[in-house]
Amino acid sequence: MPESGKPETGKNAHDILRIISMKNISMKNESIKRILMPIITILVYLLPFVLLTVSLFVGRYHTSVFEVTDECLKTFSAFILGAPVPVSTQHTVLFNVRLPRILAALLVGSALSTAGVSFQGIFRNPLVSPYILGVGAGAGFGACLAILLWDNYLLIQLTAFAFGLLAMFAALSMSKVGKSPGVSPSPSSLTIILSGIIVGSIFTALISLVKYVADPYDDLPEIVFWLMGSLAGIRCGDLLWVVVPIFVGTLVLFLLRWRINVLSLEDEEARALGVDVERMRLIIIVCATLLTSAAVSISGVIGWIGLVVPHISRMLVGPNYIRLLPMSMVLGASFLLFVDNLARVVTPTEIPLGILTSLVGAPLFAYFIKRGHIGWN
Repeated sequence: MPESGKPETGKNAHDILRIISMKNISMKNESIKRILMPIITILVYLLPFVLLTVSLFVGRYHTSVFEVTDECLKTFSAFILGAPVPVSTQHTVLFNVRLPRILAALLVGSALSTAGVSFQGIFRNPLVSPYILGVGAGAGFGACLAILLWDNYLLIQLTAFAFGLLAMFAALSMSKVGKSPGVSPSPSSLTIILSGIIVGSIFTALISLVKYVADPYDDLPEIVFWLMGSLAGIRCGDLLWVVVPIFVGTLVLFLLRWRINVLSLEDEEARALGVDVERMRLIIIVCATLLTSAAVSISGVIGWIGLVVPHISRMLVGPNYIRLLPMSMVLGASFLLFVDNLARVVTPTEIPLGILTSLVGAPLFAYFIKRGHIGWN
């Protein structure tokens, strides 16, 4: 009551009207969001196909729409009829240089983002990336060692893939050291993450050692360029053997995506819902590591994709992995293909992908932190 003894009816009425207006605006925004989100989701799923088509025209060698269409029709007709494919400069550029690189960007981007979002779910940590178990450092050491000893592209890929898997198994083995049989059924997520950090540090030191003993005029530049990430030397044959592990790992994670929802809860709650936490966590870790190792073996170490893309996907479709994991796959593929196109045309000499993904991903991540969008649920 004011000093005059009269109630502030005008002020109260104004507050009520303001609250009603804010509720109406909120309801209107929610209604607009419900209408727009399905449209945005459909456009995002179409984005890789649009970027794939556009990417065929991006590069140093100019190709017109007519030339690309004509070469595609000729190649398709020759394949259907079993006739020899007519060889030309346009055909070589499109099908031997650009198309393998485009497909590699889609595969690598999808693999890294799928692995990243899976790791973030099972470890319940928004800062987890595909390289959390030392896979990136392990694969990097394997590639550096192969460059130093053999300098054969196929051996570089195979060695990088093998050492990436080795790093994962080393981290898991280290996390179980010292565990008493009756103390805990499995190592905690924090123990696994810390073990991965230790393994990654060891392999990073080994990479430095290889760089130290490498020939500074021959091997060292190749090692440095590979570690920065690039898809410049990709050919169709390089994709054939990584398609299988990427497909298998992605398929298993896609089929288990509803279980990742359960694993994102506390272990006790997940067990109460009937999920074998230890076994499911191990399966998801192995599949996500398979994706990461296969991707790194052909592209080098490309950062931020598996860290930033899952957060963008959560903003679009929410934390439910039934929708989140497919969205991360699509966005990751589109993101890396877009960045790879920038790497080819921004400067006269190609920029390594790791540099561009850091320049794009780090500001995005800082923006998400400022807006409070960082989280795993």
